[in-house]
Amino acid sequence: MSLKNNFELANTREKLRELEERYEARRKERPPNAHVHELTLQSLKRLIDQLREEIACYEASQPARR
Repeated sequence: MSLKNNFELANTREKLRELEERYEARRKERPPNAHVHELTLQSLKRLIDQLREEIACYEASQPARR
């Protein structure tokens, strides 16, 4: 997926913020099942990295602002 406009950029930034908050909250938990907890953290981290990459690609494709 690639971002097409500033509206999508704003939405993606908000999703990224929410995922980062969720990741930090989960990271601090003491889960009953450590394996499932680790898989959940890995999944959240992949999504966070994907959104960061999409934001960076969109910003790099925009003309420089003065």
